[in-house]
Amino acid sequence: MKTRVTELLGIEQPIIQGAMAWIADARLAAAVSNAGGLGIIACGSAPLSWVREQVELARSLTDKPFGVNIMLMNPDAPELAQLLAELKVPVITTGAGSPAPYVEMWKEVGAKVVPVVASAALAKRMERCGADAVIAEGCEAGGHIGELTTMALTPAVCEAVSIPVICAGGVADGRGMVAAFALGAEGVQIGTRFLTAHECGIHEAYKQKVLAAKDSDTIVTGRDNGHPVRQLKNKFSRGIRKMEVDTQVSLEEVEQALAGSLHRAVTGDVDNGSLMSGQVACLVKDEKSAQEIVDDLMREAQAWSAKNLEAMAQANATRSWRS
Repeated sequence: MKTRVTELLGIEQPIIQGAMAWIADARLAAAVSNAGGLGIIACGSAPLSWVREQVELARSLTDKPFGVNIMLMNPDAPELAQLLAELKVPVITTGAGSPAPYVEMWKEVGAKVVPVVASAALAKRMERCGADAVIAEGCEAGGHIGELTTMALTPAVCEAVSIPVICAGGVADGRGMVAAFALGAEGVQIGTRFLTAHECGIHEAYKQKVLAAKDSDTIVTGRDNGHPVRQLKNKFSRGIRKMEVDTQVSLEEVEQALAGSLHRAVTGDVDNGSLMSGQVACLVKDEKSAQEIVDDLMREAQAWSAKNLEAMAQANATRSWRS
């Protein structure tokens, strides 16, 4: 399949694996890239030595393009930006800040720059500063989120910019992918579905929580401090919400409780860790390889896109997508 996204990134299918801190490492990224999509290594707050190690490992596991995500609010962002240029990473996705100071440096080494945006206004700014594409991420997504839903954000961003738009937030199967394209996107970014990939290194207990999730099983914390995060409901997330509404609890106490919470979840403490996940976890029902996930997405999307509206309605009436 060819879209501006596949041609820009040098990939076979317009599917990007989401950047999930403490989760999206070289093994998962390489598996997604080998499957025809674009795997992403998430820097998060990891040390530069880990990032270098993961990029080198990814190159040993795949000869396909892959990307690295940098959170620009990270105090080490300038050093990370320089490292990614030094390593000549093929694709760099960004979040939590503007990549403007680094775009020229990255482009000089041939990297494609793809920021995550939560509004049409931000997408316009990213286009002006030289971004090659943008990822419009709706608040259905897991992890750090904005306020707009995917349904409203994606078409608004598509109307605001001329560069390719990749839709993220609420996509886990072929139906979601077709919906994203109907909204104007030319590719999708998917995180939660890859949480249960065989190559994803999170603890099995975390995967089982995703597989058991219902549509109402996520909660957003951090709205009060301006850093909202979507995660699965558990003892920890409910406790954080109680702390946030308690006027006797300081912001510093909340932040102290949050420290290390994602790492605890990744290593198996599903009661006292932050189980970051999108609302679409309710549609994730099995563990499969990255290759199988990408193949399923494309097969389902192609089947649905071949239908006219009447045929879609008839298929929906019989719930044919259950088979």
